[in-house]
Amino acid sequence: MRKRKKSTMDDSKDSASKSVSETVNGSHQFTIKGYSLAKGMGPGKCIASDIFTVGGYDWAVYFYPDGKNPEDTAMYVSVFIALASEGTDVRALFELTLVDQSGKGKHKVHSHFDRALESGPYTLKYRGSMWGYKRFYRRTTLESSDYIKDDCLIMNCTVGVVGDEAFKAHKLILAARSPVFRAQFFGLVGDPNIDKVVVKDVEPSVFKAMLLFIYSDKFPDIQEITGSGSTCMSTNMVQHLLAAADLYNLDRLKVLSEAKLCEKLNADTVATTLALAEQHHCSQLKAVCLKFAATPANLGAVMQSEGFRHLEESCPSLLSELLKAFASVEECATMLSSKKRSGSSVYGIDLAAEVDVAEPVNPNDRRVRRR
Repeated sequence: MRKRKKSTMDDSKDSASKSVSETVNGSHQFTIKGYSLAKGMGPGKCIASDIFTVGGYDWAVYFYPDGKNPEDTAMYVSVFIALASEGTDVRALFELTLVDQSGKGKHKVHSHFDRALESGPYTLKYRGSMWGYKRFYRRTTLESSDYIKDDCLIMNCTVGVVGDEAFKAHKLILAARSPVFRAQFFGLVGDPNIDKVVVKDVEPSVFKAMLLFIYSDKFPDIQEITGSGSTCMSTNMVQHLLAAADLYNLDRLKVLSEAKLCEKLNADTVATTLALAEQHHCSQLKAVCLKFAATPANLGAVMQSEGFRHLEESCPSLLSELLKAFASVEECATMLSSKKRSGSSVYGIDLAAEVDVAEPVNPNDRRVRRR
């Protein structure tokens, strides 16, 4: 948030401190030597990494060469990150990366960090709680890829454990702009004397952006907040901001966020944006996403994106809507093609009519008067 004079923020009696989340990140490289020997262990059996510590908690990576569940019939390898120490409601973000050992840098990344997480980070309830993928990678594809070299597989794991960060703001301003804050501070079950509210579902940078809007009524400078010109990071921030706007009933911010996301659509982000639109009842944004994703030129790239897997997991019902949208696009293309062919025939008939009206010419090039 833009710096204000200390006296304005600290001396006011009508202020509230907001506690929101930031992450402490740590990474671990897990190397599996002798992959071919591990294969055939059977579903549900795994190889575990060494224990590593991030954010005061112990973690471990579990690799299932024949899949975690029998119903997958060993078609996929499964990978999970597990809380390996005692903890309750540990909130964290995760990223798993298969390392391309060819040197081309074409790593396979499954990231929790770059998604539009409507409910905030993933919460692990107890020791042994896991996050990961049952169908992390198709086994036959993995075995013929550059991810395995000399019978060795390398994975990088990143964990971001959520901490706390405090923001200060005026209760009257928050209540005036947001019905949710108004209910918390001054509603029938609210407490006007409360001086701190814990916000569990909004990341710190997103909350900062939301406060900037609340105070200025202008869409915040996303690049300034993120400190990056990355389109992906910018889109991710706006996605989170839309979710926060919906959570706190900031209708104008929600509309502005929808408009920004429509401008930034691409094959890598449209699937997560579509899921976001569905979950937050953004009908116009949903329609734009479906139209973009269903376009034949885009669909293949969209289906290869990490966001599409997220869409399959979070909103499987949208897949049928996407198919309908694709069929509609194909039907329109077919009708347009048919009209073009039909138009050529009509044009030919018109030409023939014009020739028939013209005066006939005899072989000796003398004009003959029609009787």
